[in-house]
Amino acid sequence: MTEKRLPGVYPSRKKDQTLYYRASITFRRKHISLGSFSSMKAAHNAYIEAASLLENNEKTLLDYTVKSSLNFSKWVILLNFRDNGIYIGNPIYIRQKFFYYYLSQNHRLTFDIDDLFYYSSHKIMRRGGHLFVADYGSQISLHSRYGIPPFAVYDKDFRFRNGDNMDYRYENIEVMNPYHGVRITEHNGKSCYLTVIHIHGDYIVGRYHTALEAAIAYNKAIDCLNKKGLKKNFRPNYLENCSPSQYADIYSHVIISDRILNYSL
Repeated sequence: MTEKRLPGVYPSRKKDQTLYYRASITFRRKHISLGSFSSMKAAHNAYIEAASLLENNEKTLLDYTVKSSLNFSKWVILLNFRDNGIYIGNPIYIRQKFFYYYLSQNHRLTFDIDDLFYYSSHKIMRRGGHLFVADYGSQISLHSRYGIPPFAVYDKDFRFRNGDNMDYRYENIEVMNPYHGVRITEHNGKSCYLTVIHIHGDYIVGRYHTALEAAIAYNKAIDCLNKKGLKKNFRPNYLENCSPSQYADIYSHVIISDRILNYSL
């Protein structure tokens, strides 16, 4: 006897012929997949829940529980479509000048509305305490998208102005030190920029009054080591706001450590 199909439920089979059920719903002429389920009843419950979310404006994300038939990400997607009229496949909820990206029910990121197109098509992943997006086959850290170097130390090299490290709006991110190999530190009771280059351990290149001098000193150390035959993939600092003449003047006068000048393989 053929099993009676419930609304919003479509039976299907895996490659090994195992039967499963897909649930979907159409809202505002948009066909929305709700996921796959092991039983017809579970798939139908997901359909009923989705219909309730889309048709009941009083339902909010606060109503989600672990007993819900749909996962939390799908709740975000459906409620955003209901409230804002834009279907986005990632767990994004749009506000007037910014939007939330929900990693989970208890963890949400905040972004400027200008970033909506990017995150609509790029899923954010979390590994340990680090956040990434997959872009052109590579994993790109969220920090790097906002000019925060991979070596950066919070409250020294960068900070979130409102103290919320989940708020990636541009006005909230302050990068105090964007340069590779440069650290903000103190020497003889005064703040300075320490340049360090890693060879077989950290080598101090020097201490400098400005971040620009420290960054150029790092580049100069790279050039010196390359001339001595050290084959290592150092990443030089790119200084877009420094003119060629200014760069050349600082490069010629900046002093680097004798350990670098006299380095031998």
